[in-house]
Amino acid sequence: MLAVVGLVAGGSVEAVSAPGSGGSAPSDAGARIASLEQQLAQARSGQTHQLLLGSAVGLAVMGLLSILLGWYAAGRVLRPLRAMTTATRRISADNLDERLAVEGPHDELRNLGDTIDGLLARLEGAFAAQRRFVADASHELRTPLATMRAAVDVTLAKPGPLPQQTLTLAGRVRTELDQVDRLLEGLLTLARAQHGVPPGTELVRLDALAAAALDQQAGSLAGRGLTATRAAHPGARVHGSRTLLCRLVENLVDNAVRHNEPEGWLNVTVHAGERTIHVTVENGGPVLAQAQAAELVRPFRRLGAERTGGDGSGLGLAIAAAVAEAHGGTLDLHARAEGGLRVTVTLPRADHEEARA
Repeated sequence: MLAVVGLVAGGSVEAVSAPGSGGSAPSDAGARIASLEQQLAQARSGQTHQLLLGSAVGLAVMGLLSILLGWYAAGRVLRPLRAMTTATRRISADNLDERLAVEGPHDELRNLGDTIDGLLARLEGAFAAQRRFVADASHELRTPLATMRAAVDVTLAKPGPLPQQTLTLAGRVRTELDQVDRLLEGLLTLARAQHGVPPGTELVRLDALAAAALDQQAGSLAGRGLTATRAAHPGARVHGSRTLLCRLVENLVDNAVRHNEPEGWLNVTVHAGERTIHVTVENGGPVLAQAQAAELVRPFRRLGAERTGGDGSGLGLAIAAAVAEAHGGTLDLHARAEGGLRVTVTLPRADHEEARA
């Protein structure tokens, strides 16, 4: 635009000599013409400068207005996309019942929102069906297990001596039944934790749960010669389900005892920060890679022969992770370079006023 204005406004006009009859013009007339031509050239120069200046100012103003109008129009167009992105990030496996519910005309954005809502509905149905199946299957399997246990007890209660082979077989069957019963109990706990925190939450002291979990493992600690230490903050309290939180701490301590070395050690620390509470269970043991440690939160995931023996079900850390997530927390696994594992659960701390109650 500046170049065109400059070419149009800056063109020169050729001076035309005044017509004469062949003789020389009077000197005063020539001087007058030269003066007029000089004034005309100055007027053109000023006009060209004004045109160029005005065009530059107009270009700057229009550029600024174009940027502002473009930013406003883009914001108006992208506002529904930002709202959809925020809502999609907020929705997780625990609140799949939420929907985007995009309003407005039936355009491409509305169709995209409806498509995402349909996907969330299908995901919610799949998650609900999975959890319902686990819970129902665990409940249904308890009846035949109880029947089998009763049959073994009746057999062992018969009068008269029983063959040693029968006693050995009955003992093995009871051991396997106990293992299956613990597995079903773990599946039920995992399903309840994945459904979220049940109603009727209360103020729970994690330091008391840690002490109770260590007391519960006193026999195993003495039998394997393990040294256990505990450091707890007295104000470590959270809101939640006492049953699930108790299971979380018990699973962490049980995992540290079960997958430890003979004559080894374990340490349980409950630290209360300003907004969060950290429960850390650390133990010695074989050296693990960090990638292997991260896999232990998956159900039935057990690494190596030293983590597959015994009567473990492979659900302990998976249940702990589900309980932590249901209470708005996280579970982190860290493989120690010296060997063993460090498990840290981070939970939101209860309000200070409620914690003092």
